Amino acid sequence: MSIASIDIGLKRIGLAICVSSNIVTPKDAILRKNRNQAARDVNIFLKEWDIKKLVVGYPSSSLDMQKRIKHFVNLLELEIPYEFQEENMSSIEAEDMMKGQIKYKRDGRVDSIAAKIILERFLAKQ
Repeated sequence: MSIASIDIGLKRIGLAICVSSNIVTPKDAILRKNRNQAARDVNIFLKEWDIKKLVVGYPSSSLDMQKRIKHFVNLLELEIPYEFQEENMSSIEAEDMMKGQIKYKRDGRVDSIAAKIILERFLAKQ
């Protein structure tokens, strides 16, 4: 079963997929212009990859971001099941993984690595 995860931020949405045998691959992040465009792009991504389940990164430490994430998920045209997965420290862990490989850019690579970490955490508890 193909599973995707998203790490929703205010400027970028990190994406990762697992299509077979628990190997998780980060994909190009979606750069947000506005939430409707971002929701449309996530919907396109889910359809293109024939995703059967979505895992959404969810911060336990920020009530404001929890509210924003729930609102964004409601904008998605989801015909598949979804679950929230604790995401605390995933972005910091992703930044640590990227140190030395690239100069720190805001192109979404760190966001998609964070989505990869979120999906790996989800799969580890299955």
